[in-house]
Amino acid sequence: MPTIFSQIINGELPGRIVWSDEQVAAFLTIAPLTPGHTLVVPRAEVDEWTDLDPGLLAHVMTVSHTVGAALKRAFDAPRVGLVVAGFEVPHAHVHVFPAWEMADFDFAKVNSGISGEELDTHHKRILDALG
Repeated sequence: MPTIFSQIINGELPGRIVWSDEQVAAFLTIAPLTPGHTLVVPRAEVDEWTDLDPGLLAHVMTVSHTVGAALKRAFDAPRVGLVVAGFEVPHAHVHVFPAWEMADFDFAKVNSGISGEELDTHHKRILDALG
């Protein structure tokens, strides 16, 4: 059975995708730490990031870098956080999000009540920043 991330990447479930290529996709999470919180996900269904092929891992990080720079511009953030947690979904992924302080890294504070309209606004800002 495909993971929820594969279903989003393949268009079987809705998602606000900001990046898509042959190896990786990136989309907004529905429970963001901060506005613009994006997940960078390899298309390959590998559970743990340490099991990714080194070339694929390098590409995930390159996309995370590009998306992170766009997030910094789009949300005028002083920093961009990057976290690999891996407990939520058994599919390797990187959390990339604008950060203003260390408290922004606290997953107990995710906004699980964010509206679709607000996510749409964030999506557009990121796409504009990616140019």
